[in-house]
Amino acid sequence: MVLLVCFAVVGGLLSAHLLSKKAGIKVEAGWPCSGPLLRMAEDAARKLLPAFQTPTGMPYGTVNLLHGVNPGETPVTCTAGIGTFIVEFATLSHLTGDPVFEDVARKALKTLWKNRSEIGLVGNHIDVVTAKWVAQDAGIGAGVDSYFEYLVKGAILLQDEELMSMFLDYNKALKNYTKFDDWYLWVQMYKGTVSMPVFQSLEAYWPGLQSLIGDIDNAMRTFLNYYTVWRQFGGLPEFYNIPQGYTVEKREGYPLRPELIESAMYLYRATRDPTLLELGRDVVEAIEKISKVDCGFATIKDLRDHRLDNRMESFFLAETVKYLYLLFDSDNFIHNNGSYFDVVPMPYGECVLGAGGYIFNTEAHPIDPAALHCCKKQKEEQWEVEDLIREFYSPKRSKKFMLTRPSEKREDEGQKDSTDPSSECCKEQINSKQKERRIPLLSCPSQPFNSKLAVLGQVFLDNT
Repeated sequence: MVLLVCFAVVGGLLSAHLLSKKAGIKVEAGWPCSGPLLRMAEDAARKLLPAFQTPTGMPYGTVNLLHGVNPGETPVTCTAGIGTFIVEFATLSHLTGDPVFEDVARKALKTLWKNRSEIGLVGNHIDVVTAKWVAQDAGIGAGVDSYFEYLVKGAILLQDEELMSMFLDYNKALKNYTKFDDWYLWVQMYKGTVSMPVFQSLEAYWPGLQSLIGDIDNAMRTFLNYYTVWRQFGGLPEFYNIPQGYTVEKREGYPLRPELIESAMYLYRATRDPTLLELGRDVVEAIEKISKVDCGFATIKDLRDHRLDNRMESFFLAETVKYLYLLFDSDNFIHNNGSYFDVVPMPYGECVLGAGGYIFNTEAHPIDPAALHCCKKQKEEQWEVEDLIREFYSPKRSKKFMLTRPSEKREDEGQKDSTDPSSECCKEQINSKQKERRIPLLSCPSQPFNSKLAVLGQVFLDNT
């Protein structure tokens, strides 16, 4: 899967690359703009690029790493499989100086944005060739989840107002159509009518995401709903029927997912509410009591009787245990508030790293946002030198070649810009990139929780 390779392989390599010096590994000259792990990440990412060669710019779901996209590959991909690349790919572009990775990730994000419904929602699966929605259920859970996650995290990582504006518009639509009593249901993306009144365990990331945009009150109310379900069963079932207050048939399992713990960690950093530490304690005790076996920690096959399955998911160690550790370890370097940092000598000066503000990708690999600024200046200076050389050797030079410091302002600079056609062209390109599509605020009223609710073929009324 293209998505899996991106967040697990590329994301893992980038995170390990950026943390290698802190881990005591000797790094090569030019780090963090070079290094063996960075080169491996770039190589893996390049093998994914053929998947993005579609008429829409939205990637296929799978790709052969040796031969590219299979001619018989299905064009239907989930929304998350299209919109979950900007964190890793933008980081890679900034570190290597090659914009192709960030460019394809942004194009995929913007295509999804352009194909949202008139009421501001996106569906679950889309045809990447025709841009036609195949599965039209809209919600915050499986198939969509990390798309919303990466709009917020990408906006923070890149300080990108356009990405944040997209998410905030989605957030308004989700509140208008999918939110009922601090639960988020599944609705039809064009009509807003309820299609599945279920809570999926994957949705438990949402309160943590709300905390990142400062919506703490709503985040805590939704989180407490999810915590109530956890206490009812000693874990979060994959599907929970909200009107019935019980598990959904064949969806009773609990593979020790990390999302609820992830939200608890973010919310505790924001509120210091001891309830969140109590949840962490309960989770640790429950996992030890129910899931621990001789060779590790087993998936719970059925939360109703706590029967175990003969498997342990990789995300248990990569995410669940990591977020639990960080919930209790307040002094961990990940939580640094900028009070200390590392200074790395670079060819052009010094680079500040490790000052905090780490962005976790969707598999909990931390990315240091400061690193994205370490290599940019080096590349820009290279481009400036090339431009100066071209200007020096240009036969059309009309005046003496002069070098000035970037900080010095020439009085005739404004006049030159206003008369130089190429300068006007550049201005227009820059202005066009900075323009954001402004969508009017949604004014649709919220639906009352009295419509018929259906899940897996069963129909429920609000009085059930």
